[in-house]
Amino acid sequence: GTDALARAEGLTDGDVLLLENIRFDPRETSKDDGQRLALARQLAELVSAPDGSPGSFVSDGFGVVHRKQASVYDVATLLPHYAGRLVQAEVKVLEQLSGSTERPYAVVLGGSKVSDKLAVIETLATKADSILIGGGMCFTFLASQGIPVGKSLLEEGMIDTCRRLLQTHADVIHLPVDIVVADEFAADATPEMVRADEIPGDKMGLDIGPGSVERFTNLLSNAKTVFWNGPMGVFEFASFAAGTKGVAEAIIAATGKGAFSVVGGGDSAAAVRQLGLPTDGFSHISTGGGASLEYLEGKKLPGITVLST
Repeated sequence: GTDALARAEGLTDGDVLLLENIRFDPRETSKDDGQRLALARQLAELVSAPDGSPGSFVSDGFGVVHRKQASVYDVATLLPHYAGRLVQAEVKVLEQLSGSTERPYAVVLGGSKVSDKLAVIETLATKADSILIGGGMCFTFLASQGIPVGKSLLEEGMIDTCRRLLQTHADVIHLPVDIVVADEFAADATPEMVRADEIPGDKMGLDIGPGSVERFTNLLSNAKTVFWNGPMGVFEFASFAAGTKGVAEAIIAATGKGAFSVVGGGDSAAAVRQLGLPTDGFSHISTGGGASLEYLEGKKLPGITVLST
């Protein structure tokens, strides 16, 4: 708007102008190319010089480069554009993971939904030596084997897909052997450890158990490359954080022995901070969970591809 333009025109060398969150403008995320481009033109006008010559666009928000949005993609089509240092560093790490990684290559996947991770599981199952499944998504995998999961999170529409994945990649995909369950999803719920195939019908799984942590730790102990995306349980609740912490500590231990480890952003990065784990215990903590996954899936990220044009 006019206020932003006036402030931009008043900038001198060394000044920085921080504007309101661009997503408050619906054109930023519009599926209509024309609407996004109109907003991008306004953004480009903000950085133009008094003589009308264009400014430059530096893309350094890696967490959004997988989105075709006005401030990520369209503005780069209007201005001289460059990748910022963070984006360069993130892409370099993901190129290393996507290329000829040092083996054994272990992938740790958690979070709530199989559907969110399906594409990356299918891609990495042909590249990794082991994929360790935890979090809410593990219950759909368990259910696909005919195992009752009680009141645990379950994507019934993904059961057949999980069964196919386990049949095709039985030697790669590893599931929890025990689960920490409770009556309800609550911080003060009483935890109870059960075998993965003995989840009571009136209980829900909220974390992987100590036996699973031990199994996953053994698989991670000799890894030379590790990618981790998604917590093993509800780490926000102290009673159900041990699984995530234990697996994270196993990754840190592998890193200490020379493994290249990447934390794939999002909830995993939040868990590292909340659980008081050393951030320098990992080779790289990504700022983009969704962007990291889509890159590893082999997708073209709009905010990256536009920078090469």
